[in-house]
Amino acid sequence: MPPIPRDPSPDSTLALLSEGYRFIGNRCRRFGSDLFETRLMLRRAVCISGAEAARLFYEPGRFTRRGAMPRPTLALLQHKGSVQTKDGEAHRHRKRLFLSLMTPEARSRLCDLFEEEWRARIPAWMGLESVVLKEEAPVILCRAVCRWAGVPLEPGEAEQRAAEFVAMVEGAGSVGPASLRGLLLRRRTQGWVRRLVERTRQGIVAAEEGGALHAVACHREPDGELMDTDTAATELINVLRPTVAVWIYILFVAMALHEHPEVRPSLVGGDDADYEPFVQEVRRFYPFFPMIGGRVMQPFEWRGHRFAAGDWVLLDIYGTNHDPRVWSDPEVFRPARFQERATADSDLVPQGAGDHRAGHRCPGEWITIDLMTRAARLLTTAMAYEVPPQTLTLDLSTLPAQPPSGFVLGNVRMAEVARHAPRRAAGAS
Repeated sequence: MPPIPRDPSPDSTLALLSEGYRFIGNRCRRFGSDLFETRLMLRRAVCISGAEAARLFYEPGRFTRRGAMPRPTLALLQHKGSVQTKDGEAHRHRKRLFLSLMTPEARSRLCDLFEEEWRARIPAWMGLESVVLKEEAPVILCRAVCRWAGVPLEPGEAEQRAAEFVAMVEGAGSVGPASLRGLLLRRRTQGWVRRLVERTRQGIVAAEEGGALHAVACHREPDGELMDTDTAATELINVLRPTVAVWIYILFVAMALHEHPEVRPSLVGGDDADYEPFVQEVRRFYPFFPMIGGRVMQPFEWRGHRFAAGDWVLLDIYGTNHDPRVWSDPEVFRPARFQERATADSDLVPQGAGDHRAGHRCPGEWITIDLMTRAARLLTTAMAYEVPPQTLTLDLSTLPAQPPSGFVLGNVRMAEVARHAPRRAAGAS
């Protein structure tokens, strides 16, 4: 069997840090192959890209997430004992807990709370010379998801908890001080949520039935026992943190509305179905996760390469979403593409592929789409604003990639003038 292409560098960790989201795609194009071998952190890795690779990667029973992420990243984004570290029936049983929270009614209620919190901030924004969306969106999301989950917050606590969740997400894609800060704040968050679970089980906190706090505190493992307190805290954080992380997509929604004003007329006055192509194109076009790792569970062959049990494999998420074999003119922002073609599960993979119930696809994907849709509606119909000169160019070597300015809004006004597109101030780039 001929060997697959191999990155000649003794170790490509520095290249990964400098190239970021484009690391795998750059080499796939260079080698003319959808897979290649490299070394990262002195460990052998096989990188794969494309829709067929995504179908392979998310086939149930093919890969495990155990041992597939660096320990700091695991500690920040999942933690030991979480749903993503389990496989087979144990994974499916735990995932049913999350799926039970994702009913259409529950998602609609979360979006309504998000809109309520957003609208409550508009009067304050009107009194400010400028508003940094990166500073505002995580706090709004934190307030909304905690109310939705039944998590009590003290006055002013939403800002603290939002900062902790942001630090976890930003630390997971960094090394050095950002990663250390994220880990320290994760420990503080874990303690807070652990105490909350304990007090709920003791009846001190009255958690509303059907909310995430109640569901996690009362969830029983396959053996009939309650989850241990630390694992329950981890899983509640795995509801709260990813919801707050939608702040990144909200920034991208604002960027897309600013950089592509031609899409706005088709959105204003429309329903959610009119927003869907726009939201899906934001998810495809802008960078969220660069890649995801897995460990081979059973040997198999693909594209002439034999994968052995335990092999470390990295799927190129960003490159798959920009694959010219699937997406015509992939570097062009064009929402109409989602009206022109049916999209397979393995074509659009910003939050994974495959089946939500049987595989490792993110169960919060529906909430992400719903919140992005609601944010787009609020930005186009609930308020008007200007976009002052600022730097919006994304650095794809930074994980997660975000506009350096945090996306600044100016001259925020109420809905009665919001039918007009925001004026584009000269110099914004």
